[in-house]
Amino acid sequence: MPLLRRPPGGAAGGGQEDGDPFATNPESRRRRRATLGGLDSGVPRRPPEEAGGGKRGSLLRLALGTWGQRGTEKVSPVEGQAGDSADGAGQRPESGGKDKDGNREPLSVLEILELIQRRDLVAADAQIIALEAECALAPSRPPSPCPPVSPSAGSPPPSPGPAGGRRARDVALLYRALLAQLWAVVAEAVAAGRAVAPLRAVVAVLEQEEAADARSPPGTVPGRPRGLRRRWHEAVARAASERLAQVAPAGGLGARLAALAARVVGDLGVVRSHVAPAYPPEYGALGVYARGYHRALAQQLRALAQRPLAVPDLYLLLDWHSNAYPREVLGHPEVGALLRTQELGPLLPPETQRDLESSCIAAVKAKVEVAVAQELQLSEDTWPEDVTSQDMEEGLATRVTGLLRAHVDRAPQVTPEFGREMAHSLLGVLVAFLHSFQRKVERFLEAPGELPPPDGSPGRAIALANCCPPFRAFAERLAQFGHPESEEPRRQAHAALDRVTRACGHVLSRRLFEDLKPHFGKLMKRKWLTSSDAFDSIVMLITGFAQTLRPLHPEPHQVLVSELHRRVLIEYVRPLLQGRLVCASAKARSRVAARLGDEARQLRELFTRLDSASPWLDSVVPRLRELLVLEDTAALQMEVGALARDFPDVRRRHVAALLDARGLRAQGPRREILGVLQDLGGSEAEAGPPRHRTFFSELPAPRPVRCLPFHLPRLRLPRRSPARPPP
Repeated sequence: MPLLRRPPGGAAGGGQEDGDPFATNPESRRRRRATLGGLDSGVPRRPPEEAGGGKRGSLLRLALGTWGQRGTEKVSPVEGQAGDSADGAGQRPESGGKDKDGNREPLSVLEILELIQRRDLVAADAQIIALEAECALAPSRPPSPCPPVSPSAGSPPPSPGPAGGRRARDVALLYRALLAQLWAVVAEAVAAGRAVAPLRAVVAVLEQEEAADARSPPGTVPGRPRGLRRRWHEAVARAASERLAQVAPAGGLGARLAALAARVVGDLGVVRSHVAPAYPPEYGALGVYARGYHRALAQQLRALAQRPLAVPDLYLLLDWHSNAYPREVLGHPEVGALLRTQELGPLLPPETQRDLESSCIAAVKAKVEVAVAQELQLSEDTWPEDVTSQDMEEGLATRVTGLLRAHVDRAPQVTPEFGREMAHSLLGVLVAFLHSFQRKVERFLEAPGELPPPDGSPGRAIALANCCPPFRAFAERLAQFGHPESEEPRRQAHAALDRVTRACGHVLSRRLFEDLKPHFGKLMKRKWLTSSDAFDSIVMLITGFAQTLRPLHPEPHQVLVSELHRRVLIEYVRPLLQGRLVCASAKARSRVAARLGDEARQLRELFTRLDSASPWLDSVVPRLRELLVLEDTAALQMEVGALARDFPDVRRRHVAALLDARGLRAQGPRREILGVLQDLGGSEAEAGPPRHRTFFSELPAPRPVRCLPFHLPRLRLPRRSPARPPP
């Protein structure tokens, strides 16, 4: 709809008249500053001088200052009338009065502003484009606001004069007012929740401006190209940001996040149903609004992430970002597909999410460390009292693992990676706690002056030992999350618990071995060959002691029985290696071997009934028995090799003590037999690395006595007569 018409003879004027739309009628140039009297709106005319000079600019700025804030201006009484038409522009008045030749005249600046205030946006934009064209096409006329354009299309125009500068500022202010109204319409469309007719006027203005941009090569008109399509994208994003910023429910972070999700879903539903159909398909309005709301929501989350948050709020924000938003917004049946097709990516950058996860892990670690230390101190205060095993388990073990379990269960619900990092951090907390627990248990059980009465000591040791299985199982669970650095803290946790179990077992078996000591002292003597009283007493005491271990859980019970099995056999073998019994004949060796075989069988049956987890110990006495009864040197060498294979910590002095017990003194066979250990690496000089099965390392056999190769004759000393007393 052309608003300005070039007179028919304008093209033939030539010279300075060429390109001036007002050359044929200079009066029309003066009438641009006229009032709205020629319009059909009924607004009274103003004196012509009000439309020009500095007063016009002052009035324009004053008018802009009162309503130019987008989204907050008051609608004039006629504004509603302008926005009720089907095309969003209302019944627009004529774009200007008519001169004596019947041509339409351009409006003044304040008349254009009046159109903007009434939201007759299409007509106002056309008048602004005409005013901008006058500035560019009439450079040489005195009333013209702009300087002449250079003949070269690529060279920039010279700076305008005083009148041109004033008119250029008018154009800029009018564009500012126009854009404020355009973006206010864009913002009001979503807030209204229904179709808004002025949106079509917004589309028409955008298309008019794009056409004007296409007609104006870059550099020929100041401010062109204006790129209103791009600015429309930005306006949509600003409107979305303002809509989400208005969400401020009471109830904390959870309520705010839920309200933000509801606002996004609701607004995009309005866009899909009412707003997007007002735009042409090539505008991609659905995608523009989806991206705008996605960026606005991301901005809200980044602002929340920068605030100091407690542990529950950190969990809530991380879970909402990773799970609730994809479930409640992206998974919404109406708007979820719209957002997913845009491939918008995560709301928070990966580094921001990692920072939040690190902050949450650090806060949880600090909080849990203090809590478990307090629980340990409270439990330690009750150890001298008569507490049961159930009280200890339900007190210390249950509370500590419960503090850790709350976070171990919560973190993987956010993401598996976050759960793995949280589990590794809590495993470190558990290791530190178990080291402190181990030190306190050892100090409590080994302090002679602070030990409880003997009757209560086993019960307390059993209660402390029963705390170990829950801690061990929880350490295994934390290590199973698969963190690459979890193996070392897992090993440290098990080592600390093993030391606690051994300390409790030592306290439990201390009284037993005090009772067993005199009976072990009677073994491997001449009376032992004819009487089984000492060995029967040993079996009876061990059987009675096993009854006191029934309250133990299966895991510490098996550990303590296995340790008891090992220590009993060490004490049983010790007299044999100490040289208490030396067999002077084959018949004596046969009697000793028979006795050893029978008692070895009884010990094996005893510890099998007690569920010992160390059946490899049952072969030690039969191996020693074979070394006593075999006669052939080669057979002895093979038996020594088998003994070294089953018990890698056996040394030459142990075998030498057995050879002494069987009465083998010949140096040649002894060297051949002991040479087997030297060939196998079990020489006396080698300390040997610690192995899984250790037995002989706790049996320091006596060093062999070096004998002279000849007999010393007995020397008979003369008797001295008693000294006589002096007379």
